[in-house]
Amino acid sequence: MNNNKLLPTALQPGYSPQSSQRGFGLAFYIANIMEIFERLAWYGFFAVSSVYMTTPIEQGGVGFTEPQRGAVQGIIPFFLYLLPVLTGALADRYGYKKMFAVSFILMAPSYYFLGQVTQFSAFFMILLMVAFGASCFKPVVVGTISRSTNDSNRGLGFGIFYTMVNLGGFIGPLVAGYLRAISWDAVFIMSSVWILLNFIPLLLYRQQSATTQATTSLKQVLQHAQHVLGNSRFALLLFTSVMLLMTAGVSWLSYTQAFSLIALWLVANWLWDSQLKQRADTRWYLQPVRVSNRNFAIYLAILTGFWTVYNQLFYTLPLFIRDYIDTQDLVTLLAYFGQSAVDFFAYVDHSALTDKLLQLAERYRAAAPLSGIDLEVIRLELVHLKVNVPVAQIAMFTNELAHSPLTAEQAQQLSERWLVYRQVNPEYLINLDFAAIVLLQIIVSLKCQRFKVISVLISGLIVTAAAFLVLLLMSAGLLMTQLGGLVIITVILLIAFGEMLTSPKSQEYVASIAPKDSAAMFMGYYFVSMALGFLFAGFLSGWSYGYLVKTLQRPELMWLLFAAIALLTGVGFYLLAKYNNANKSSA
Repeated sequence: MNNNKLLPTALQPGYSPQSSQRGFGLAFYIANIMEIFERLAWYGFFAVSSVYMTTPIEQGGVGFTEPQRGAVQGIIPFFLYLLPVLTGALADRYGYKKMFAVSFILMAPSYYFLGQVTQFSAFFMILLMVAFGASCFKPVVVGTISRSTNDSNRGLGFGIFYTMVNLGGFIGPLVAGYLRAISWDAVFIMSSVWILLNFIPLLLYRQQSATTQATTSLKQVLQHAQHVLGNSRFALLLFTSVMLLMTAGVSWLSYTQAFSLIALWLVANWLWDSQLKQRADTRWYLQPVRVSNRNFAIYLAILTGFWTVYNQLFYTLPLFIRDYIDTQDLVTLLAYFGQSAVDFFAYVDHSALTDKLLQLAERYRAAAPLSGIDLEVIRLELVHLKVNVPVAQIAMFTNELAHSPLTAEQAQQLSERWLVYRQVNPEYLINLDFAAIVLLQIIVSLKCQRFKVISVLISGLIVTAAAFLVLLLMSAGLLMTQLGGLVIITVILLIAFGEMLTSPKSQEYVASIAPKDSAAMFMGYYFVSMALGFLFAGFLSGWSYGYLVKTLQRPELMWLLFAAIALLTGVGFYLLAKYNNANKSSA
């Protein structure tokens, strides 16, 4: 597609001399620096969020259930990535620098207070404030990158930007993993500090936007933002459907009830539209549902599938690694680099493990019969302390309790013996995704510049599906479980490569069709696909991990589900490209 007509000239109001040059300009580099700090804060928390939320309160976590975790991880990021539709429009109206300042003022204290609460409602509301702040930041930083690039360097510019995203994502979890060995509070304090540091580059940031639409009223800006995809009826249709889905996510309704109500809502809208076809009215509720930019809307809907499966890297895989993967092969490898390497990547709090053994001894000392003890429950309690003890060893422990009580000295000796079952922290393994992207993203972006966007997107989804199929084979016992750590590294690197292909190209596509004076607003709509992807990812993770994995004990079904979604998303992009090509041929 030729997008030259969308690029401003020196006679057009959206013109920026910076974007007409081959270089990127100062704003580009400042935006990348601020992106690094913001990602350090977010991924310092996000990479360990699943582990933190499901860790018992007595061990420093908040002890949420799987549905509660899924609701938080679905609903909060949904608003984080949906609100840029509004905040992007506000940034185009009032200026990028002001929106940056607002975002940092919101996020810095919220990250700190997030670590001070354990109640679900308080945690949810404070994390929502973090989301509000991040939603002010995202469209502005991406809008700055878009305005600082042109057709000749856009692919490279977004490749550099995405490398910076993942540089922050790589360092953040490393710091968080080290700090959580001290205390969980330190993780949240560090996230707050990262945001505060962003005020320094902000001082050097030159004002962006606000000049091209300074004479436009706020109402007109918001109306323009809304009508990029459709009219008010279309917005209401989607919003109500999503809200009904959320009620199932927080267990107010069952999923069957929620989907039934969504179906009734869609039918009611269809019947209402059929009555409005023969009349013209300016009132919004008397206008049929209308999609303004059909191809863009379909593109965002399909892209939602990618974000749904990709986010399982952070939502589901850390829990699966902690609960079911034996990474002893990696611990053995780390031992070649010395005990300090083992203690860093596979740290175990010896005293906490000793205390836990004494608690278990007190709980099961008088249990009769011993056959009634669920050994798997004990194993899953111990994995929170980063030891994956075989069920046979736990059985010996409970049998000994039947003959004599466990003394403090015996508990200490047993915890020392069980250190051989220590595991690598999940966040360090997940961090390989960021490391691979930091090292390879620019190379991959340069290699992919000569290929069509849709072709690259489809390739990325095929690679992502392959990662989940490897997990399926492992869960079904068709791969060597003795090399669990190596298999997980392979899976994470496959997901990373899929992300390197898909994510930058998906942003580049939107940037290529967005008018320069509405760049932040269009990129805000790009985040709608991420919002829906996070929502579906959270709910699917909570449901599938709680039901398919823990209740049915069929993890292979969960990985099959995610692989199927990735492949269907690839098929969707193929059909979209075929449809667009057919329309061009007939035009």
